[in-house]
Amino acid sequence: MTALDQTRTGSKPILEVSGVKKTLGSGAGAVQALKGVDLTLNAGELTLMMGPSGSGKTTLLSIIGCILTPSTGHIAINGRSSAGLSAEGLARLRRDHVGFVFQAYNLFPTLTAAENIMLGLDVRGIRGRAAWKAAHDALGQVGLAHRANAYPGQMSGGQKQRIGLARALVGSPSVVLADEPTAALDAQSGKAAMELLAKVAKDTSRAVLAVTHDHRTLPYADRIIRIEDGLIVGDERPKMATDGTDLASSSEAGNGKVMAA
Repeated sequence: MTALDQTRTGSKPILEVSGVKKTLGSGAGAVQALKGVDLTLNAGELTLMMGPSGSGKTTLLSIIGCILTPSTGHIAINGRSSAGLSAEGLARLRRDHVGFVFQAYNLFPTLTAAENIMLGLDVRGIRGRAAWKAAHDALGQVGLAHRANAYPGQMSGGQKQRIGLARALVGSPSVVLADEPTAALDAQSGKAAMELLAKVAKDTSRAVLAVTHDHRTLPYADRIIRIEDGLIVGDERPKMATDGTDLASSSEAGNGKVMAA
């Protein structure tokens, strides 16, 4: 991130991706999913990552989330680099700094909303009364404190997505990663989910990155990353009207092209 970028956004870098390449498979069937990605995510921003199927966005999301290791290059979250970390070290980095919001919610049907959130705290060694309070506080952040004892089967898709976001937030992560957060939602629920993500992103201690194909999410973005064929080809900061319809943007495309929103 340039000094000008930092001045303009009023934020600080939370995540840095440096020279990341990733080859999937081996031999004749090997595919270079990422071909040298450099990316910085800033605190206090909601960034959308968009690209066609097979562009490398899911692979990049998995590397940022410390689920996959890059073939070359590294990431750093809050200054802590993934370079040289063992599988256990990557798991700690993921546990301490990353929160995930899944498209399919990934909630356990036999656990209540609060219990689903407490399960994520258990791996951090937080149990009992402290875990219960933290779970309720997280549910309060997403407006669902009154549904703490409800089971996933008793909730709408929008409520399940908010439970998933509460679970991602409960560990106070530096980076929140959302995979197609509106894909399984109707228009009204999708709008509510994006409003909540945008609100969560205003916390100056974290960055939020969402992978999406849904162009209805564009008005909520502080920044839009375009990825194609394993390379970032566009980096836009939309200038939006109050109704979210004006997406005239300045672009800092990695390959020099100006990308329209």
